[in-house]
Amino acid sequence: MSKTPSPQGAGPARVPQLLRAAQLGTGPLTGVMLSAAAVLTVVAGVIPTAYAAIGLTALPLVFLLVGAVLAVFMPGYLAAARVCPSAGGLYTVIAAGLGRVPGVGAAWLAVVGYLSVQVAAYGAVGSALGPLIGEATGWRLPWWAVALSCWALVSTLGVLRVTVSAKVLAVLCAGELLIVMLTSASNVGSVLFSGHPHPIDLADSFDPAGLGSPAIGGALVIVVLAYVGIEQGIPYAEEARPRAVPQATLLTLGLITGLYTVSAWAMTVPDGPARTIEHAGEYGTNLVALAALDQLGEPAANAVRLLFGTSLIAAMLAFHNTGSRYVFSLARERVLPAWIARTHTRTAAPIWASALQSAAVAAVIGAYTVAGWDPVTRMFYLFGAAGGFAVLCLLTATSLAAVFLLHGPDQPRLGVWTRLICPIVATVLLAAMVALALVNFAAVLGVAETSPLRWEVPAALAVLTAAGCARGLWLRTARPEVYASIGRATRAALPEQLPDSPYREPQSA
Repeated sequence: MSKTPSPQGAGPARVPQLLRAAQLGTGPLTGVMLSAAAVLTVVAGVIPTAYAAIGLTALPLVFLLVGAVLAVFMPGYLAAARVCPSAGGLYTVIAAGLGRVPGVGAAWLAVVGYLSVQVAAYGAVGSALGPLIGEATGWRLPWWAVALSCWALVSTLGVLRVTVSAKVLAVLCAGELLIVMLTSASNVGSVLFSGHPHPIDLADSFDPAGLGSPAIGGALVIVVLAYVGIEQGIPYAEEARPRAVPQATLLTLGLITGLYTVSAWAMTVPDGPARTIEHAGEYGTNLVALAALDQLGEPAANAVRLLFGTSLIAAMLAFHNTGSRYVFSLARERVLPAWIARTHTRTAAPIWASALQSAAVAAVIGAYTVAGWDPVTRMFYLFGAAGGFAVLCLLTATSLAAVFLLHGPDQPRLGVWTRLICPIVATVLLAAMVALALVNFAAVLGVAETSPLRWEVPAALAVLTAAGCARGLWLRTARPEVYASIGRATRAALPEQLPDSPYREPQSA
C-alpha cells in the first residue's frame, strides 16, 4: 500500500491508507449518482405519493424550481470540493470551512443519514420484488428473506473494486432510465395518437399560481428529498479521474431534473391533473405500472415492477459505498478507530468500513423482523425521511462552509459568482427548505400532524449532530494530534492553518 507523507505537525494522527486513484471516469460516476438518486423509485413511488398526499397540480414546476436551486448550489459546492478532494465528502468541506468541531458533527450526521437511506430501501424492496418472485416461482417469500438476499449482494459488491459496483450500477441505471422515458413517452403518445378526449395542457402543471397553494411546503420537502444522491460524486474524489466529479455531478443534476419534471407532467397527460391526483390516491405506487399495462401491455408493466425493485437495490449499493467512504475517512483521521480504515490489498475497497455498514443494516432488518413491524410504513418512510432530511441539512451546511472556505487566503482566486453569490444564495434557499421540512415533516413521514414522530425524528438527528460536535471538542482537548488531522484526509498540501472556524481561531498545538 502506497503512503502519503505526513504534513509537519500532524504526527501519528496521519493515516497512510489510500483508495486507488483514477478508477472512475465521468460515465461510471454518473451511473453511481443516478443510482443513488433512484430515478424509477422517484417516478413510480415518490411522484404518485406526492400527488396523492399533497394534491398539488403544479408538482412538475416544483421539480423544476428545486433543480434550479441546486444548480445555484453547484458552483460553490464543486469549487469547495476541488479544494478538499476527499472520501469524506461533505464532512471534509464543512470541517475546512466551518471548523473541525462542526465538521465532526456533520460527519456523524452523514454516516447515519446515508445508513438511514440504505435501510429505507431494504424496507421497500421486499414488497417490490416479493410478489414478482412469487408469480415467477410460486414461492411466497417474507419481506425479510428478499431484503437479506439483497443485503448479501450489496455486502459482497461493497468489498470489491469500486469499478465492479459502478458497472453493476450502470446496467441497473440504464434499465431505469429506459423505462422512465418509455412510460413518459407512452403517456404523451396515448393522447397524440389515440384520439384521447383530454387535450395536452401545460397550464396547470406549470402555473406559478400553484406555488401559492397551502400544500406547497409539503410538496417542496418531498421534491427536495427526491434529489438526495446528487451530492454523491464528492466522496469518490480520491478515486475519480480529473474533472470526472464536476462533470458527473452537473450531468446528473441536469438529467434527473429533466426526467423528474417531464415524468411528473407526462403522468397527468392521459387524464388531466385533477384525475391523476384521484388515481394516485387510489392506486399509489402501482399507478405507473398500471398505466404501462394499459398503454404498452403486460411485458412493459412487469418491466416497471421489476426495475422498481432493482432501482431500490441500486440505491442500496450506491449509498452503501458512499457511507463506507465517510466511515473510512473518519477512521483514517483517527476520529474513529484506525483499524476501520484498512483497505483491501487487491481491490483497495474500504473493507472494514463496508463491513460495519453491512452489520448495521443486518441489525435493523433483524430487529424489524423479530418485532414484526411493517417494513414499508415503519421502515421505508421513517428511515427515508430521516436520511433525506439529514442530507438536506448537510447540503445547507456545506453551502455555508463554501462561503468561508473559498475566501481563505490560500485558496485559488475565483469569480465573485462562484465564491460568493452562488454559495450565499444557495445557503438562504436551502435553509428555507430545511425550515419548510421541519414545519411539514408529518407529511414527509406520512403520519398525522399530532404524531410525536414529526418532532422526534428531527430532534434525534439534532442530538446526534450535537454528540458529534461534543466528540470534536473532546478530541481538541484530549487528543490534539488527532484533532489537528480532522478534515485533512490525504492532502499533505493543505495549509497547516486549516481554519478552526470561519474566523480562523488559533490552532491547538
